[in-house]
Amino acid sequence: MPLSLTFARLPQVPLTEILTHMNDPRLAEHMPLLTSKWGVPQARQFVASKEACWARDGLGHWAFYADDHYVGWGGFQREGDDWDFGLVLRPERFGLGPRIARQALAVARSEPHIPYVTFLLPPSRRNLSALRRIGAEFVGDVDYNGELFRKYRLETA
Repeated sequence: MPLSLTFARLPQVPLTEILTHMNDPRLAEHMPLLTSKWGVPQARQFVASKEACWARDGLGHWAFYADDHYVGWGGFQREGDDWDFGLVLRPERFGLGPRIARQALAVARSEPHIPYVTFLLPPSRRNLSALRRIGAEFVGDVDYNGELFRKYRLETA
């Protein structure tokens, strides 16, 4: 039986799920902006900030569920003229990344005001074959909040 993949809004996720996820030390290996352990205040602020993107831009971040189990979060955030796409999965569910990304990118492609999306990846991410397969092109290195990221761009039109 195929895996059921659904998207929900972050406020629907129990904060304990988000805390367990974001405090997994394996995440910090590829998230240079994740520099400290999260508590309930940080989780609440995170959810509120991601929901604010929906209110401001009409698009934002989702929680992802596989067969009704929370597996991570991600989505779109407006950064200047760019629509940046991020995906943060539980390490044991990293294999779902391409499938989730395809479904999320289909949303971006259906929005005429989103001509392209960007991806910011830390230099620690070495396997970039999935980005190449979908047609994303390297733009250059950028500084984001004092950390170096490799920026890629994917045309959606």
